[in-house]
Amino acid sequence: MSAIPMGYALGLAAILFALGLVGVLVRRNIIFVLASIEVMLNAAGLAFLAAGARWGRADGQVMFVFILAVAAAEVSVGLAIALKCRRHLGTLDIDAISKLKD
Repeated sequence: MSAIPMGYALGLAAILFALGLVGVLVRRNIIFVLASIEVMLNAAGLAFLAAGARWGRADGQVMFVFILAVAAAEVSVGLAIALKCRRHLGTLDIDAISKLKD
């Protein structure tokens, strides 16, 4: 069984991270922004897994588990904020939410 070259895994991670970044910058709905951040975190985890597999160390897997924990916390806090904004403002549009700071 042959291993996947590190360049392919890092290339896929870069593409996923770029797609997530475009989603964060373009979308105005808070749910889509949270999903895009999740894609970016998974891309970073993939890069850690590829590097760990390349050097034969478990550090990449440990970092991936840490990234999964951070992603779970981000989703729970983000969805709680989204629910609160939906009840308070009636919308999930980021532009409408940003008007609250004035």
